[in-house]
Amino acid sequence: MVEQIGADNHHCGDLVGPRNVTLLFLPSYSPELNPKENLWDEIREKIFKNYALKSMDAVQAKLRQAILYIERNPKRVQSVTSFPYIVRSL
Repeated sequence: MVEQIGADNHHCGDLVGPRNVTLLFLPSYSPELNPKENLWDEIREKIFKNYALKSMDAVQAKLRQAILYIERNPKRVQSVTSFPYIVRSL
């Protein structure tokens, strides 16, 4: 039996891909491969820090606040999500 790493819903034992595609293991936390991880860290730090929200309405209000933060701070978003290899590839 092969050891499974990560959440069950991140795996598919019956997946058959095209022969010309190679699937690579992506570590569970790899912000340099998945820049949105850094954006979520920024949102957690600036918007959701140490909050225990009491309702889904409160969660939605905080998410709206996070969206506004992202929209109003494009340079900050760029600074936490732009790795040199990504910028060079555009």
